[in-house]
Amino acid sequence: MDTEPVRERFAALAPYLDERLRRLVAAAEAKALGRGGAAAVARATGVSRRAIALGLKELQEAPAVAPERVRRPGGGRKRLVDIDAALQRDLEALLAPYSRGDPQSPLRWTCKSVRQLAAELQGQGHGISHTVVAELLQQMGYSLQGNRKTLEGSAHPDRNGQFEHINQRVEAAQAGGQPVISVDTKKKELVGDFKNSGREWRPKGQPEAVRVHDFVIPELGRAAPYGVYDLTDNTGWVNVGIDHDTAAFAVESIRRWWLAMGRPRYPAATQLLITADGGGSNGYRVRLWKQQLQELANQTGLAISVCHFPPGTSKWNKIEHRLFSFITQNWRGKPLVSHEVIVQLIAATRTATGLQVRCELDTNTYPQGVKVPDQEMAQLNLTRDEFHGEWNYTLAPNSVPHETVIS
Repeated sequence: MDTEPVRERFAALAPYLDERLRRLVAAAEAKALGRGGAAAVARATGVSRRAIALGLKELQEAPAVAPERVRRPGGGRKRLVDIDAALQRDLEALLAPYSRGDPQSPLRWTCKSVRQLAAELQGQGHGISHTVVAELLQQMGYSLQGNRKTLEGSAHPDRNGQFEHINQRVEAAQAGGQPVISVDTKKKELVGDFKNSGREWRPKGQPEAVRVHDFVIPELGRAAPYGVYDLTDNTGWVNVGIDHDTAAFAVESIRRWWLAMGRPRYPAATQLLITADGGGSNGYRVRLWKQQLQELANQTGLAISVCHFPPGTSKWNKIEHRLFSFITQNWRGKPLVSHEVIVQLIAATRTATGLQVRCELDTNTYPQGVKVPDQEMAQLNLTRDEFHGEWNYTLAPNSVPHETVIS
């Protein structure tokens, strides 16, 4: 029986046929061929003999399926969760974040990929593939998720009070025409041809080659960008250090900002308000930070006030999302191959709201472990605020200011 014409006709119509029309067209061809037609059409078209038989029955009798439907209500393969009542329950148990049944389950200590979930379910007696696991996860409202930084640890009882205090101090300083800056050290960066997160436009198929392993290059080391953001002027200053991130480095960065940008912008200033994190090189417990600020106050004649953010709230520091985030965007996908590249990329950072950034390299050395004895601390001209004096304080000059030379 020559079925080649049947195969050709069916192949031409196949893109336009749904399940119901496939079996009806195949049944019509089988009926036209007569005896043995069902088997011949099945071989030529790939439609099962059972489906052809069903199509022949539909052609001979009144339609059992409504014209707008492909199958009778309840027809087709049953869902796996309907056949295996315990499947969804066991899958949810494997997905539980802390208790997955047996504490020795390998899934407790591995990523929950669909293949691993399928293997674990198969070990429990369920006949399921990883593709069906993926379909079930979507039906159950699951999706691929990353981590999100939202947990800040235990909140200090006066956290909101400190935020309000900082806001009041900032508004008062700005109303009086006094400079207000936000300071912090950006994440230290490896200098060299290392991978930098993000993507940039390049000729297709020509990504920039970088090192496979992130081992520090001794002659280049790491860069520590210390930023100063002017809340009123929407300008930034970044001092790129090549040595340790110490309190002396932090205050030197502020000193350089004042001489290069602050003093020209605020020639009549008598005070400087600094908002800073509670830890790191500018932490409120760091003695050297206060001692170095006292020297800066003496050199500039400014009364320097500091307001620290409460523990665990560093992300609220303005410099993080008004300066550092834009620097990260500007150098995304670009290997930081040298100190010059880092300085140029930072200095080229701009935003639609008018942010401008200046940057320079600081080649000074800042030794760690410098101790400030009690005698020097006692000489500080330090006044603590009534509200959380450990977080809020002012260092007034105790000598005649003199010009500072940056080495």
